[in-house]
Amino acid sequence: MSAATGVRSTRARRLTTGIAAELGMIVVALLFMFPFYVFLSVALKTPADLAASPLSLPTDPAWANFADAWQRGGLEQALINSAVVTALSVAGLVVCGSTAAYLLARRAQRLSLGLYLVFLLGLMIPLQLGMVPLYQLMRDANLLQTYTSLIIFEVGHQLPLVIFLYTGFLRALPREYEEAARVDGAGPFTSFWRIVLPLLRPITGTVVILSSINIWNDFLTPLLYVGGSAQQTLPVAIFAFRGEFASQWQIIFAGMGIAILPILVVYFLLQKYIIKGFASGIKG
Repeated sequence: MSAATGVRSTRARRLTTGIAAELGMIVVALLFMFPFYVFLSVALKTPADLAASPLSLPTDPAWANFADAWQRGGLEQALINSAVVTALSVAGLVVCGSTAAYLLARRAQRLSLGLYLVFLLGLMIPLQLGMVPLYQLMRDANLLQTYTSLIIFEVGHQLPLVIFLYTGFLRALPREYEEAARVDGAGPFTSFWRIVLPLLRPITGTVVILSSINIWNDFLTPLLYVGGSAQQTLPVAIFAFRGEFASQWQIIFAGMGIAILPILVVYFLLQKYIIKGFASGIKG
């Protein structure tokens, strides 16, 4: 009888603990969802509804706010600019990062270790320390107001993290496939592009999504390099709303929604690679 009572008591404690944990997770989820609710609520309100009650649900969703933000804010060209800069920068990061990491991971030399530590040092140096000299360098090279300046900056800025991830993954990757390819007569270059690179898909997915989010959302560098020009990116174009639509917060929030949507789609398409690739890189 006492044993049965003890079993029931244990089950009751486990049930109570499980319910408390679920309630806690629900509360945390609601806290994380609240900013999204505020954002969507403001973006779908008319000026009158927003003035009357900023946090209430919109009585009649004003989907036209998104069209107004798109047309009046000139977001089409800004979206194209962001897509071009992000795509070319990510492509450069994948190519440069994977090849550099392959050499660093496969060569057991002091020079390779030293170069790897130099790249890791780039993760620790604050970006703000190099903003002025980098701006002067771009100016002297006549690269301001061009895609090239942004692409060079973004590749250089994100490269240390990319090399860190690729190197960790490569160190955990068996060498048998490469050795078999070399026995068949393949050189190091052919072995990498035909054998190793396809095996890097998990970590490449992680690199693509993390780099895309960072580059797409970058505001300060595009503001300095291409601000006010036809090459300005979405964050800079949204920032310009403050002057043109100072009192129309529903237009500003709608523009932010347009800017968030593309990178959100990319994230959901590649999210399965993030934990898998990142964990593999750390394991190495």
